[in-house]
Amino acid sequence: MPDEEPSILRQLARLSTIGVTLVAATTIGLAIGYGLDRLLGTDPWLTMLFTLFGIIAGFLNLFRDVGMMSRGGPPGSKSKAK
Repeated sequence: MPDEEPSILRQLARLSTIGVTLVAATTIGLAIGYGLDRLLGTDPWLTMLFTLFGIIAGFLNLFRDVGMMSRGGPPGSKSKAK
């Protein structure tokens, strides 16, 4: 079987990671902001700022993953449309 078309299981695996990466990026941003706020005593500003950065990073990953899936593979791979 040629490796040109991704399998159904591979596509499902990519789709299932989208929600996890969105939540993980937000949680990491929240944790960094909370830790810096406790260290520097700037409650709640850095928590809000880094949570916003995490949300933005999560959505950037979401758009990148959806774009890769619509093109059919990772950047640099041969696309079907010519």
